[in-house]
Amino acid sequence: MAVLDPYGRPVKLARLTEEQAAPSLTGIRSAFAEAVALGLTPVKLAGILQACDQGDLGAFVQLAEEMEERDPHYFSVLGTRKRAVSGVAPRVVPAGESAKEKAIAEAVTEQIAEAEGFSELIEDLLDCLGKGFALVEIDWHRDRSRWWPAGFVRVDPRFVTYDRETGREMRLIDEEDMVGGVPLTPFKFIRMDAQLKSGLAFRGGLARVVAFSWMCKAYTLKDWMAFVETYGLPLRLGRYGPSATPEDRKVLLRAVANIGSDAAAILPDDMRIEFTESKGTTGDKVFENLGRYVDEQISKAVLGQTMTSDDGSSMAQAEVHNEVRHDIAQADARAVTAALNRDLVRPFVDLNFGVQATYPKLLIEIAEAEDTDMVLQNVARLAALGVRFRQSEVRAKLGFSDPDADDEVFGGPVAKARPQTTEPATKDALNQPGTAPWWEELDAIERQEAEDWQGVMDPLTDPIDAVILGSTSFEEAIARLGEVLPQMRSAPLIDRLVRAMVQARGLGDVRDG
Repeated sequence: MAVLDPYGRPVKLARLTEEQAAPSLTGIRSAFAEAVALGLTPVKLAGILQACDQGDLGAFVQLAEEMEERDPHYFSVLGTRKRAVSGVAPRVVPAGESAKEKAIAEAVTEQIAEAEGFSELIEDLLDCLGKGFALVEIDWHRDRSRWWPAGFVRVDPRFVTYDRETGREMRLIDEEDMVGGVPLTPFKFIRMDAQLKSGLAFRGGLARVVAFSWMCKAYTLKDWMAFVETYGLPLRLGRYGPSATPEDRKVLLRAVANIGSDAAAILPDDMRIEFTESKGTTGDKVFENLGRYVDEQISKAVLGQTMTSDDGSSMAQAEVHNEVRHDIAQADARAVTAALNRDLVRPFVDLNFGVQATYPKLLIEIAEAEDTDMVLQNVARLAALGVRFRQSEVRAKLGFSDPDADDEVFGGPVAKARPQTTEPATKDALNQPGTAPWWEELDAIERQEAEDWQGVMDPLTDPIDAVILGSTSFEEAIARLGEVLPQMRSAPLIDRLVRAMVQARGLGDVRDG
């Protein structure tokens, strides 16, 4: 029975071991390309994007490549988004519980998920984020009984085109058809389209969104350097006396010019040079603010946020955002695993085990960062109120494993939970200690002390209420709050808290005794 790829095309096994997308010195696929970002203008950029819209992708993908090479910020945030996925260890889920299905999953894990170069494969596929699409050629090797991917070769996006009829079928530029390209060989390539927006893949890359801002920033940096060159150095002012001859003036002019280039000059005794410091101007802020604004927009487009990539963010904000917005990282992981399962896992299984009804799934799971301090605080608070937890679940939240019997551990012994009782708590917890669980005794103290809460809190809150009711605006009320501090009486509340603490301490002493 013929083996078919996911698109229903028959697989020619003899072609799988041949390299097909390699560049050549004399062919149409050249490893070298002319720069297009040099001297980029709005008119030139519009022409590049218009050509891309018509299916001529060469200049656009070359521009996208140069944008990464020329802009440190774009390079950084795009790399951060890629590594949010490529840095996660994959796992393989068997298609079922049978011995054969588990053996297939183990083979996929060994030959693909744990193979050398797998992380680089992920980053090569995620190159589609900038350009809209990515193509990787599989270097298949075989012996008598098995096939395996010995490596993965990134295909230069300049060698890729799309069919002229629908604009959806990815094809390989070749001398056989220089306009429409040739179809991709089944089981030979891993293709990935960026799903950042609806529509054709080659119009959905981040480079298309960022290109205009990137060009404006390039203009800004160029003008900023000119500004610094003009105003960043002190003015060199040469002075000559009334008796100076034209030859003397030439000597002075050469000396001033030499100081600017060589930082050295020779002058006669009756001549002098002054250095007048520039007082500066707000013009430099214009360039800096525009550059920062463009970087922020690039960060929003690539990472979905600006907290961790731009100045002005606090450490807490950076930890919450965790560099790449979680939903974006999850979407990237789903897209790349879908491409791998379709174009790599299934071919590997079909070539080695035959066509299957169901296939194992390679997964890259992006776990959302948790605030472990908050988890610990909430667990401690709820445990104090009598809520019981499984230790394994708490350890899992914190990323800790359960210790084995022979492990060296630290920490106190585990306290056994007291059995719950349905007996009612006593009203006065000090009179009959030990007749109810400790948490019910504490609850009784709490209820007893909270019976007259309003009388305790009124001395604190009445002065604040008076200020609010006597103010005509929110601003006036805020301004007058400082006046009420001397009028607020905290003694009743303090007395009530001290009494409750003494009762609770007494309960503890009686139980321990």
